[in-house]
Amino acid sequence: MSSSRKLIAILLGGAVLATATAWAGDTSSAPASDAATSSVPPGHAGDHNSVKYYKGIVPAKDLKVWREEGTGNGKLAHYKPATKVDYYKIGTTPTPAQIAGWTIAVPPSGENLPAGSGTAAKGEAIYSTNCAMCHGGFGEGKNNYPQLVGGIGSLGTPSPEKTVGSYWPYATTVWDYINRAMPFYAPHTLKPDEVYSLTAYILNMNGITKSSWVADAKSVPLVKMPNRNSFNWKDPRPVTHNSACMKNCVSPSSIKITSNAATMNLTPRLTGPVDHMKNGK
Repeated sequence: MSSSRKLIAILLGGAVLATATAWAGDTSSAPASDAATSSVPPGHAGDHNSVKYYKGIVPAKDLKVWREEGTGNGKLAHYKPATKVDYYKIGTTPTPAQIAGWTIAVPPSGENLPAGSGTAAKGEAIYSTNCAMCHGGFGEGKNNYPQLVGGIGSLGTPSPEKTVGSYWPYATTVWDYINRAMPFYAPHTLKPDEVYSLTAYILNMNGITKSSWVADAKSVPLVKMPNRNSFNWKDPRPVTHNSACMKNCVSPSSIKITSNAATMNLTPRLTGPVDHMKNGK
């Protein structure tokens, strides 16, 4: 190494040593380890996060950037995206037509029901092809799949049967559910006329509508389901009868589960087709 390079190395080493000694010997000017324990107001010249503190240590051009963009009300004091919007060209704004394709909910008023119509006679053939393998030829349910027909008047008995006819309060829900999720292996494949026909067929099997009845956007909302007035839409009961316990609380080991969805007949024992596939059925 040349003598000039040795001299530079010695000078640099001495500068580092001198700086380290200064920090060690003068604790009043050492960087604060915890801002919460500092008595210096933020932004004051004695504050080690202040731009003023680094004057003479940090190059002036860097201080200018700190002052303009990084401190106080600088541009970088507020969150900014790492990249410009649309930088990655990922995703597109959905069109009104795309949004409309997912706006399919049909409330009791019948809003969003499309044009079209269907009868029980047409629905019978569609049902046999798409529905009977799970719900049975007469809506009685097979292999723990939901029963669609029967049970009217049974809800107050020891053996209630919750079906479309006995439990559902609105006929519009029949149309909505079929259109939204059926058949389970190919949802959204039925045309409006087919959904109307299936709705007419299921309602007719439950004895709610006549075989000559035509299901359409006007007639479906007018159907009076047997259980329409048996729902308490405004439950007066509180969410819980208990208050929050902060001390001397009940031991978790003393808590016992007294019921579940299966024993209350709210859900079948099996989840459906997945279970049958696992069992080789």
